[in-house]
Amino acid sequence: MHDQQDRRTGRRALRPSVVSYRVLMIILRRSLFALTAFVMAIAAGILFGTVITANGMTWLHVIQIALLVVCCLWLAWGFMTAIGGMIPTPRPVIETQPDARRGMSRTAILVPVYNEDAVAVFARVAAMIEGLRAIAWLDRFDVHVLSDSTRAECVEEERRATFLLAADIEAGHHLYYRNRTKNIGRKAGNIADFVTNSGGAYEYMLVLDADSLMRPETMVEMVLRMDRDDELALLQTQPLIIGRRTLFGRALQFSAALYSPIFSRGIAYLQGKEGPFWGHNAIIRTRAFAACCGLPDLPGKAPFGGHILSHDYVEAALLARGGYKVRVDTDLRGSYEEAPTNVIEYAKRDRRWCQGNLQHSRLLRAPGLKLWSRISLINGIMAYAASPIWLLFLIVSLLDPILAPEPNYFPGDTLFPVFPQPETGKALLLLLAIFLLLLLPKTLIAFSTAFGRHSARFGGAAALLAGATVELVLTSILAPIMMMFQSKAVAEILIGADSGWPATDREDGALPLGAAFSSSWWMVIAGAALLAATSFYAPNLVPWTLPIAVPLVVSPFLISLSGDPALGDALRRWGIFLTPFELQPEPVIRSAEAWRRRLVEKIDATVQAAAEPVPAAVPVRPAGVSIN
Repeated sequence: MHDQQDRRTGRRALRPSVVSYRVLMIILRRSLFALTAFVMAIAAGILFGTVITANGMTWLHVIQIALLVVCCLWLAWGFMTAIGGMIPTPRPVIETQPDARRGMSRTAILVPVYNEDAVAVFARVAAMIEGLRAIAWLDRFDVHVLSDSTRAECVEEERRATFLLAADIEAGHHLYYRNRTKNIGRKAGNIADFVTNSGGAYEYMLVLDADSLMRPETMVEMVLRMDRDDELALLQTQPLIIGRRTLFGRALQFSAALYSPIFSRGIAYLQGKEGPFWGHNAIIRTRAFAACCGLPDLPGKAPFGGHILSHDYVEAALLARGGYKVRVDTDLRGSYEEAPTNVIEYAKRDRRWCQGNLQHSRLLRAPGLKLWSRISLINGIMAYAASPIWLLFLIVSLLDPILAPEPNYFPGDTLFPVFPQPETGKALLLLLAIFLLLLLPKTLIAFSTAFGRHSARFGGAAALLAGATVELVLTSILAPIMMMFQSKAVAEILIGADSGWPATDREDGALPLGAAFSSSWWMVIAGAALLAATSFYAPNLVPWTLPIAVPLVVSPFLISLSGDPALGDALRRWGIFLTPFELQPEPVIRSAEAWRRRLVEKIDATVQAAAEPVPAAVPVRPAGVSIN
């Protein structure tokens, strides 16, 4: 009656009936999810169409309805993802027996860097090496810093930090560094270069980013889970944001800590073994990756041709096509990253991601991909296409009362439209439904956490709810600005502009007003034009345009203010946006901070003592450290 045990792996082999039942449940779950989202979107379209066509239909009405259905489908999809994350599901059994490491395979920890702050990168590397040594697992891990840096000063700093760290931490046999002189394929090519030249020595590779930091116990547990399932090719964690000081950065940090675990759980609930890959803080079976994930160059020129920028989504789809499991385990804690500290840096990173995701439109018909992998690619495209679709909907909605024939639904000086009965009730119902799709998931998560047993991790119920309220207000104010940035990115890509691969600035320095204005002056003009046109052609609509136009007109001030570390520090003193990692930082976080200070002191001392920069190669090096 029990499942048979596989003698080769020691794992339980499920009977065909059990497998069929699980597959059926996944199909039913996905079908119910998709059907519910589509029904919500169609219902919204029907309600909206009934209201605006009460006295006849025009071509503008058709466009409005179509755009609203697409927008509501995107909202409903996110809503259902959050609901899926709130459904209790069994968690994987965590096994960390002391003798489990006897058969544990070797793992390479990959840290790709590209013109980054070398001190910050190597401080995090030191903290992870030190942590693995402290729990007696370092003998199973090697760290490979894979540099694609092109600036001479960055390469020099990386080499100096490698030597200092290898000598100081005495872990030279577990620390390797190399710099590629030709950055073929960007990050994907960087990883592929490692797999081709060194991957055969490792069963797994734990792929990080330059700003990644992971708890050593989490690394070990990820390896053990891979060891226990031969079909598991990629195991993704949920990285949470740490170390931010600006208002914008702290809002991202708080939001990630509070909401991301729930949404990630919803993704895991929905995608199952065709899960996501976000490009970092994930462990990958090296041979499976080598066999399945060779990425072609797309025909034609950038932005739609050339190297695949958002390679992670594609690699997850290719592994699933190869018959492997790709999974996100949201119970794996201790996975961290940093994030852009201001809107400009966020938009710059978003521009690259937008181009990579829109490239996926050329891969949707790739042979052999699983259905849900194709849906995940579409979902990634919609993450950026949604903004210009919303913008088009708003523009058409503003044009409608100007160009549409009588009757005018804004008679006299009334602020609210007056529809024929019973259309007014339907309009209010539609408005309520959209607000619920937007606000209900976050509201439920915030209140359930505030009045649950984990509220103290966020400073208590009052602090959590205050933070959630401020985050909602800030997100709403910045929403038109982010919509414009993403719409501009999509427009640039559609006309053939390539974003390249700019380095990310993760420092918490203040953002001058001049820099903010140089990046958003066109929004000021757009917001002012919107107000002027509405005042002239449809003055009754001016109050409805203010939540969009005003943030655009003052966008330089909002961008500069939200990127101010002093304001973020003040909110922290007031108990706003507190996170568990600030109130009770893990040892690995404290260790990384200490190592950063230590490396700064050592590098300063080395530079002062040296008559010239550290050469690219020296005859004496710390034992075991590899630099090429």
